[in-house]
Amino acid sequence: MLAAESFHSVFKVEYIHRRTFATRAEARLKTATWIADFYNTKRRHSAAGGKPPVEFERIIQETRARTDQEGRTA
Repeated sequence: MLAAESFHSVFKVEYIHRRTFATRAEARLKTATWIADFYNTKRRHSAAGGKPPVEFERIIQETRARTDQEGRTA
């Protein structure tokens, strides 16, 4: 499954189908908030080994810092 297809599937199942919105403006605002606050930061992603993006990014940064430090001491 392509990343966009996966996102839209999750979006519909985990967010849209569980809510009702009074207006399109409300739907747009709440959708943007869900994407920014939950999907992109907290939801576990299979491509990241089942880790949330924030945790996966932290691991990458720590690994890079450790590799850089080891390269300087060698």
